[in-house]
Amino acid sequence: MDNIQIYNTLTRRKEEFVPRDRGKVGIYVCGPTVYGYVHVGNARPYVFFAVLSRYLRHIGYEVNLVENLTDVDDKIIDKANEEGVTSDEIAARFSEAYIEDTGQLGLGRPDIEPRATEHIEEIIGLCKDLIEAGFAYETGGSVYYRVREFSQYGKLSGQKTDQMKHCELAREGEAKESPLDFAIWKAAKPGEPSWESPWGLGRPGWHIECTAMSLKYLGRKFDIHGGGRDLVFPHHENEIAQAEAVTGTAFAKYWMHNGMITRKDEKMSKSIGNIFLLREFLKNYDPRVLILFFLSSHYRSPLEFSERNLDEAAQQLERFRNCMWKVDGVLNAGGTAETSESSEDAGASDGEKAPGTSGREAVVESGLAGQGKVLSDAIDRAREEFETEMRDDVNTAGALAAVFGLVKAINEYAEAASVTGDVDTGLLTGARDELSSLLSILGIEISPDEYGEAGVGQELQDLVEQREQARQAKDYAAADEARDKLAAAGYEVRDTPQGPKLVKKD
Repeated sequence: MDNIQIYNTLTRRKEEFVPRDRGKVGIYVCGPTVYGYVHVGNARPYVFFAVLSRYLRHIGYEVNLVENLTDVDDKIIDKANEEGVTSDEIAARFSEAYIEDTGQLGLGRPDIEPRATEHIEEIIGLCKDLIEAGFAYETGGSVYYRVREFSQYGKLSGQKTDQMKHCELAREGEAKESPLDFAIWKAAKPGEPSWESPWGLGRPGWHIECTAMSLKYLGRKFDIHGGGRDLVFPHHENEIAQAEAVTGTAFAKYWMHNGMITRKDEKMSKSIGNIFLLREFLKNYDPRVLILFFLSSHYRSPLEFSERNLDEAAQQLERFRNCMWKVDGVLNAGGTAETSESSEDAGASDGEKAPGTSGREAVVESGLAGQGKVLSDAIDRAREEFETEMRDDVNTAGALAAVFGLVKAINEYAEAASVTGDVDTGLLTGARDELSSLLSILGIEISPDEYGEAGVGQELQDLVEQREQARQAKDYAAADEARDKLAAAGYEVRDTPQGPKLVKKD
């Protein structure tokens, strides 16, 4: 569990990961403000930190992943006023939608998903502690944080207080000591959600919510705090100021921020209007395509949301499924499964004889022993390279490259086995299991019913049967017609001693 390097936004360098408690990791991730359906950009931190947690568990850590829902906020209130409903209705509707939409990704849920409205007592207590410590003050029923009182303010973002342009406007009837001060408790306005407090009816500010919840569930100086890069300032900067002013110690040890999803060089956001809703995406794409789309780039890099990049991710998923398919065919056929590269009749119509077998003879002459050694070495190499890349600041792009190296070796062995009719079933099964294990760590689960004939739809199976009947009747025109329909669907049909088999074209 040693020698993991993480880029820490706080220190602006990679650091060795050493958790607060040996063998345990506490992670807090800022979730969405639930005033609308989440977009694809919101899904990136959800996916990344789920994969990070899966990897840490894989290497032996006990992980506590906390990801909140902000269910009281100005944006929620504005949405409620726009629709003429209560803020509670808006928050409940879109909280449920968020859980439903992200649940379709198949990555499981965070260990704890706290909501701000369930932690009003902790938030009020933290506000009181800040006032008592001299870091906050009350005015007009609201409570503000004194930014200049915290000498290290700006250490996460690198900004200096005398150069900051950010400021939060005071509410009507209130007077802030400084334009930089931000609200940690807001006096209630008519029609807004509110709770009793020492300062009258009011509601929490956004920044104080995450500080209170993370301290409650993970304690002081927990391991990793994460979220999108757009949260570095002011949200995470303010979280640090609030927590460390009260505890007198470091808040989170490592700060990890994922890059933004862009469309035509602009950050994807609701305010810009260039969003693509997650639920709409999942109507048209396999959720694993989105996961692969995210993981194919380093998490700190910006990532362009484009049809080209999504198509590449879809092709990656197909390569994994095709590899599983080839293995299944070889194992079920005792080493005689055909593939697009080795089949004798590749490219020939059903009314023609296939070309010669010079390629087959070459493989038979060389035997399978050499290929077995190559595959065995590839398994070890893939495992080693996967670990190296994941330990280097969670480089999922490099980890995927290692997995594709294993895919290549498996395909080559399966090709040789299908030609020679000989196969080391233990070795090939072990290679498939290793591939499945590495993909599972990355959140890509491929079940047996997705490949082989069990994964082929009834319509395609009917076409295979139609072709076979036409061949037996020597109606080669009808056989070719069925074959062409299969090709249009992305499949090739191969004739083996066990009968015709479908092969998904790469």
